[in-house]
Amino acid sequence: MTVRTSLPETSVATVKQKRVLPPLLRHVLFALAAFALVVVLTLVTDEFTNLRIATIGYYLIAVAGLTLLTGLTGQVSLGHGAFMFIGAYTVALLVRRVPTFPLWADLLLASAAGGLAGLLAGAAAARLRGPYLAGATLALAVGLPALTRRFQDFLGGSNGLSFTVHSRPAGIGVPELRWQTWIVWLSVLIALVLVVNVVRGKLGRNFRAVRDDEVAASLSGIAVGRTKILAFLISAVCGGLAGGLQAFLLGTAAPGSFTPALSLSLLAAVVLGGLGSLWGALWGAVALVYFQAWSEDLADALHLNTDVANNLPLAVYGVILIVVVLAFPRGIQGGFRRLRTHLKSPRRKEGES
Repeated sequence: MTVRTSLPETSVATVKQKRVLPPLLRHVLFALAAFALVVVLTLVTDEFTNLRIATIGYYLIAVAGLTLLTGLTGQVSLGHGAFMFIGAYTVALLVRRVPTFPLWADLLLASAAGGLAGLLAGAAAARLRGPYLAGATLALAVGLPALTRRFQDFLGGSNGLSFTVHSRPAGIGVPELRWQTWIVWLSVLIALVLVVNVVRGKLGRNFRAVRDDEVAASLSGIAVGRTKILAFLISAVCGGLAGGLQAFLLGTAAPGSFTPALSLSLLAAVVLGGLGSLWGALWGAVALVYFQAWSEDLADALHLNTDVANNLPLAVYGVILIVVVLAFPRGIQGGFRRLRTHLKSPRRKEGES
């Protein structure tokens, strides 16, 4: 007797649809939908909210790069703010000294400058692990902003560099800040499409293998040192782009914006959103922006003095981080996954009965 097995028509259609849409095209379509959502949000909100939306954008790509480095490869970095510093000052110097360059070229060069720094840092840190690696990257975050005082004529000293970028084409009746928000998110989404395809591909699997067991990864033919350096490179490119977008949005690059506290906040955002999850990078970026804003509003409402008000956002963020990690060890995205699994389980039981 011959037994025939066949899939339902809906399943066959689903399989065909998945074959028609390759991962890259699917990610591009998702990015276009996300950009359309950002445009709608900026149209229905005020300028101050537009600024926060743009801030979430450049923090998102910075946290995503650090997620790839720490969450997927297992390399703890406390100096990611240094790559943002390099990207911001690259854009500032290019706008001031080579004004004929288009904005997209400035951002590409800022990403390349961050990537070059990441390549050098990754090569130096490839043999370091744990606290030694964290200490080395922290020294990078502390040392680079200090260069502004050493080269004051070139980097502007403690006041930094101010500049103006006229990126909006003539004849477009869109407020400048709204246009800048669109540019930020368009750049971020293009970068995220590339990062997602790296994470989903062979290189992403190599990252996870190195994170889980370096010895086993080496025995399976993976070049562990080169993989770590590539992770640093990609992460630093994201950091350089984030810094360049921040400078473009604010019109300034100052060392006070890239203190070690920024690097620690980015790492905390990775843990808060969900270690190793690019969706978690989004929740971490949102938390970075809105927890600080709510803390500042609370400080104003309580009429706290300047010293307490300046440190309140970090304290509130730390408390929320502790609470979320205790309740959801895998971060906010892990909590969403657990909730989704919990909601699906009753349906499975009903189907079985």
